[in-house]
Amino acid sequence: MAAFINRILLVFLILQNRCMGHESALSLLKRHQQSPWAFNSDCRKSSHPQMSPDSPNFKLEVRMPGVTPLMSDSYFCTYVPVPPGQKSYIVDFKPHANMNTAHHMLLFGCRLPATNEDYWDCGNRYGTCLREAAIMYAWARNAPPTQLPADVAFRVGGNTGINYIVLQVHYGDVTAFKDNHKDCSGVTLQMTFLKQPLIAGIYLLMSANAVIPPNEKVVNADIACVYKQSTIHPFAFRTHTHQLGQVVSGYRVRDGKWTLIGRQSPQLPQAFYPVENPMDIEYGDTIAARCVFTGKGRTTVTQIGQTSKDEMCNLYIMYYMDPKHAQPYMYCMQEGNPELFKHIPPEANIPIPFNPNMAMHGHHADEEQLNDNEILQQPKGEEEVVLDQVPHVEEVVNWPGGELKLGQVSGVMLDSKNNLVIFHRGNHVWDENSFDRKHIYQPQGIGPIPYNTILTLDPASAEVLNAVGANIFYLPHGISTDKNDNFWVTDVALHQVYKLESNGDRLLVLGQAFQPGSDKNHFCKPTDVAVDPLTGNFYVADGYCNSRIIQFSPEGKFIMQWGEESSPSEIPKPGQFFIPHSLAFVPALGQLCVADRENGRIQCFTAQSGEFLREIRHPEFGERLFAVSYTPNNGGLLYAINGEPLVGRGVPVQGFVLNFTTGELLDIFKPSNQKFLMPHAIVAADDKTVFVGDIQASRVWKFVPAEKAEHRSVKKAGPGIELHEIDATETLIEAEIEAKLRSPDVMEKHKSKSVLKQSSTAVSPVLITLLLIIPIVLLVGIGVFIHWRKGKLYGEDADSKLESKQSSGGILGRLGGKNSRGLNLGNFFASHRGYSRKGFDRLSTEGSDQEKDDEEGTDSDIDECSVPPLPPTSTS
Repeated sequence: MAAFINRILLVFLILQNRCMGHESALSLLKRHQQSPWAFNSDCRKSSHPQMSPDSPNFKLEVRMPGVTPLMSDSYFCTYVPVPPGQKSYIVDFKPHANMNTAHHMLLFGCRLPATNEDYWDCGNRYGTCLREAAIMYAWARNAPPTQLPADVAFRVGGNTGINYIVLQVHYGDVTAFKDNHKDCSGVTLQMTFLKQPLIAGIYLLMSANAVIPPNEKVVNADIACVYKQSTIHPFAFRTHTHQLGQVVSGYRVRDGKWTLIGRQSPQLPQAFYPVENPMDIEYGDTIAARCVFTGKGRTTVTQIGQTSKDEMCNLYIMYYMDPKHAQPYMYCMQEGNPELFKHIPPEANIPIPFNPNMAMHGHHADEEQLNDNEILQQPKGEEEVVLDQVPHVEEVVNWPGGELKLGQVSGVMLDSKNNLVIFHRGNHVWDENSFDRKHIYQPQGIGPIPYNTILTLDPASAEVLNAVGANIFYLPHGISTDKNDNFWVTDVALHQVYKLESNGDRLLVLGQAFQPGSDKNHFCKPTDVAVDPLTGNFYVADGYCNSRIIQFSPEGKFIMQWGEESSPSEIPKPGQFFIPHSLAFVPALGQLCVADRENGRIQCFTAQSGEFLREIRHPEFGERLFAVSYTPNNGGLLYAINGEPLVGRGVPVQGFVLNFTTGELLDIFKPSNQKFLMPHAIVAADDKTVFVGDIQASRVWKFVPAEKAEHRSVKKAGPGIELHEIDATETLIEAEIEAKLRSPDVMEKHKSKSVLKQSSTAVSPVLITLLLIIPIVLLVGIGVFIHWRKGKLYGEDADSKLESKQSSGGILGRLGGKNSRGLNLGNFFASHRGYSRKGFDRLSTEGSDQEKDDEEGTDSDIDECSVPPLPPTSTS
């Protein structure tokens, strides 16, 4: 009986938000009715929605009215009323906050706020709402904001019991306010009076009886209830404990099968996180959750309670359901049956490691009385655990097993069925003769690539499922797909962006053929495209010349652009680019991440506004980062690939797996038996299969987690990710290797960057002088010796004969030399289309997409392959 009473009291505390301090509800209500509004002149807020007489849609701003917190870990609240007299619907949230200022923000729906003061301290005496608080939204630094699915809305106003929206902002570190500026953090609510198809709500699972003995290594708290309401569809979740919580996991149990709703460390940033696998919960299903605690470091028993010395075990599930049966709030507090939890997946028992710098702070006693019940705060995804637990990897050497005819692989992407899409250059090559100084493509007369440049492959068998794109492109570069499996591609020679149907029909063409430019109607060597699956807007990385990102409407109408070129003599600033080379769109967050190639970093922006959000950079990247890809699994992962530096030696060329939320480097991968030559593009699937397009090797490398190959006959490789590869060396027909980047302006900038880096280190001038003199002396000596030997062997005409051979194209080793005008291989293969390219798979002569500079014009390319002399040909 006592336990039952305790349980009822705990529910009551949650429902009343535990945030009324020592005042009675009646006194708070009286104060609410009497207290006037007081606006701050520095940061004015509006208590009225921004409406248009011609539209049912409107905006409602909820902003802090210019506050300056004096103490770290302060919680301030403010509120606005919703339109009275009728129901309205919140369909989207637009946060306005700086992660250096606000630690997190939360929105609650209330019948009445705790007070109607302009703003108040809601971490101590007062809470957020006078009685119940319906959690609607959470934004936290280092964590994604809450996103509602299409056609899903929170219903407010009318008879819903939600008459006010309360904003709570947690100011973690007040050092940002040393200048005493006023903060206006907040959220813009996108609302409508139109009835929405689906209504959002919250389901809370909470343990009331958990007991954690001191120094006990592992203690589980299990909760489970049979669901007996109308069908709900979870789309976000939040885990919450205090300091002893290691991991919280939630599941739907149906017919004995456990399906994960969400799993996370409760010590990480607080926000809602998306449910990875779409599902429904029907009448008769069981909703179950487990919290894993440790009693290490405690000298007394820890029980469930309200203070920071106590513990809590909460799993919040945000769902949507049919409006006819919608319930804004449901809960479960029933202790789980041990027989049921014998079958819980093992992952629920594995603690999730986290970076302490990412942990939530401010677990003070008074704060916990507020936050534990009302805040829907969520840690990030579980990518660290999954990747850290990946065993050794194994290489499957037989994939793909059949012939695959490829040119330079400039782009890779996946369609909606996770089929691999390859964009390659057939018999065209980007070399030093491809463009003039005005970026105009020179060999236009050779015509477009006569082969299908877009190949769709079965990712398992490598069977070609579809092949299109012949006689359209000159120098393919980036490729993307949309939800309808249309192809979005860029051509750096044409300076154009194409949208093609899967059958190759052209749906949209932007830019003027062979006309570079920097206005709204022109591109200059555009590199990649990304499409927002929700709005249909698309984004173009432009590119090698313009250093900008351009946003277009689905119809191709210019909307906006952002970005500028970075200075080689200065540290690149946010929003500056030195070749924005690859794009990755994050649909759940509306973010666009850019591989800023020559600055060796990833920059992420708010896609709609171009607002800079953060930079991800690691020493392992080196100076150049070529491509980036995003997958939503495990809370969000980024995959990236780097390249060799243009000047000097650098870090190894390899692939990276990153935690999207924190930017933490989780894994590094590369071929086990060979090396990347010039990786240019990367794409990853939700099952962690990774494809890397290598432009110099004219192949695609395939990587998969080791557990996916456990039933295959493979040989062992090193740690990381399992490797497959498409080896086009034996199957290549009419393809050449993209030349190395030798654009004078790019080289000069890289040399400037190199000098800048060297100047920042305290190196003795004497040592530098010695290091420079020694090789010069050696080179002079070698040159004298060679000259003497040549005079002995060939006589005085040897040098002129050698020069003659070079100028006639008879010696392929001089094709890459700086002083050689070279043989345009694109012209050669255009005029000899029946010529077999076997044996020329590694011939390289230098170009803009290339990755390593041969500064001295040596014969290093020849040393890698045996190439017979080319027959005489015209260079017209």
